[in-house]
Amino acid sequence: MNILEAIIERKKVEVEERKATIPVEVLRQSVLYKRPRLSLKQFLLDETRTGIIAEFKRRSPSKGSINEHADVVEVTSAYANNGASALSVLTDELFFGGSTEDLIQARVNAIPILRKDFMIDEYQIEEAKAMGADVILLIAACLTPDEVQRLAAYAKQLGLEVLLELHAEEDLEHICDETEIVGINNRDLKTFKVDIERSLRMAAQIPDDKIKVAESGISSVENILLFQQNGFRGFLIGENFMKEENPGKAFEDFVTNLKKK
Repeated sequence: MNILEAIIERKKVEVEERKATIPVEVLRQSVLYKRPRLSLKQFLLDETRTGIIAEFKRRSPSKGSINEHADVVEVTSAYANNGASALSVLTDELFFGGSTEDLIQARVNAIPILRKDFMIDEYQIEEAKAMGADVILLIAACLTPDEVQRLAAYAKQLGLEVLLELHAEEDLEHICDETEIVGINNRDLKTFKVDIERSLRMAAQIPDDKIKVAESGISSVENILLFQQNGFRGFLIGENFMKEENPGKAFEDFVTNLKKK
């Protein structure tokens, strides 16, 4: 069993436990459930913004601890104040050290927030809305095309947007009308190897009416410029900033360099 399979097996158990603890009817009473949504699509298409989806991530299965004790409000506010187009907040606890509370606290920022987790059930989409997310992640590697379409339609019905994440060319068949934003993860979830060239080849096969987002393994301004030349409008970056003692300052310096190019 690879790490992705292990995560999904654990996620199935977690979801059933949470369903039994907090019914959907309770989630729908949340104040954040009723808030107006912010559009990731709109923010990514805004030419005055960087296109960067800045991620708050405490640890990962491949790297272990990254920045376990970072203050989520301090870091995400620095991201938002220095030009991030959106935030991505990990909510998986066991493998990534995230939590629902991290996303709720990050909601002080007035830019779109992606709930970064392994979504396999409609219940998690209701949770995402209740915790104040604007966007959910659907990972093609752990869903069938039919499941992607069903979950994406459910999210759209709730007023949430969807970022569909692809890893390999066989994932391209998961793209559907309901998935307007398509991300390509430069890191293989099974081997964790980064291959930007593979991502660029895949990007050429994504329909032109989709907004393309590059994910993972982005460590330089030159990476972003290369992706921009290949039609990408969004750039999800986390570890590059989170590994620093001061992620907010690292992000600020990165954006300053980007604006000089």
